[in-house]
Amino acid sequence: MRHFPVEPPPFFHRGPSPLTRLAFFGLLSLALLFADTRYRYLESVRHTVANLLYPLQRALEVPGEAVAYVATFFSSQRALAGDNATLKERLLADAPAVQGYQALEQENARLRALLNVGTRFEGAATAAEVLYSGRDPFTQKLFVDKGEAAGVQPGQAVIDETGVVGQVTRVFPYIAEVTLVTDKDHAVPVKVERTGVRSVMYGAGTGRLPELRFLSPNAEIQAGDRLVTSGIDGTYPAGLAVAQVVSVERETGQIFARVTCRPLAGVEKSPHVLVLGSAAAATPPRPDEPTDADAPRKGKGKKRS
Repeated sequence: MRHFPVEPPPFFHRGPSPLTRLAFFGLLSLALLFADTRYRYLESVRHTVANLLYPLQRALEVPGEAVAYVATFFSSQRALAGDNATLKERLLADAPAVQGYQALEQENARLRALLNVGTRFEGAATAAEVLYSGRDPFTQKLFVDKGEAAGVQPGQAVIDETGVVGQVTRVFPYIAEVTLVTDKDHAVPVKVERTGVRSVMYGAGTGRLPELRFLSPNAEIQAGDRLVTSGIDGTYPAGLAVAQVVSVERETGQIFARVTCRPLAGVEKSPHVLVLGSAAAATPPRPDEPTDADAPRKGKGKKRS
């Protein structure tokens, strides 16, 4: 069987030239564009085609958007993890300063109050920091970081911003021992600020409140009264806050009332104290006691018979 070659339709062999066809379709396109712009013949067709192609368009865009979302998510996660690590490092670095800020503010307030108290008294006042408490559990003592080199002397009063802490009892070159007002061997002459009644506050030792001894049952004193130094001992300046009366017991048949007090100063809690100079509590010297030679002799000046 013989096969004859299939020839294309004669239109493609004998039709217009390509240049002619290009010119024709170009003019047709321009005419359609002009007609559509002027009369909007293809507006409805354009909307219909756009609505039909929108789902396909969205379907084609979904993979790209998904890839971009995943890439953005992981990059954001990495950035957040890095920022979180940086913030944690900064927080750890700033933690000591932040934790110590409140303590530093309180310490500054105490120091300012302590210096304000020191300006009220004549003579030099030495600020000192508490180093440690005494080793003996049956005594109430502490040691400060100022001694003979700073001019501290035995017998000087020690106060904080709220009241009397104690008295210097021993001095070393660079430290000093302070006996607290709560020590059982310590006594402070005081008076009731409200009524002026004088007494002496004695320490009662570890775990016990100081008390006023040898006070008559009818003395004008009550719970809540504030006790201040009377200044008659020459150690503590007059007017320093010492304690507040906690309870007053006036039992029938007792010679003296039992009065317990709570110290107003920090005592064992004050980190800084002020050692008052000797001039702050200076009093005129006590006159000498009369001797037998100064006593008037009996019969002196009488005329002999």
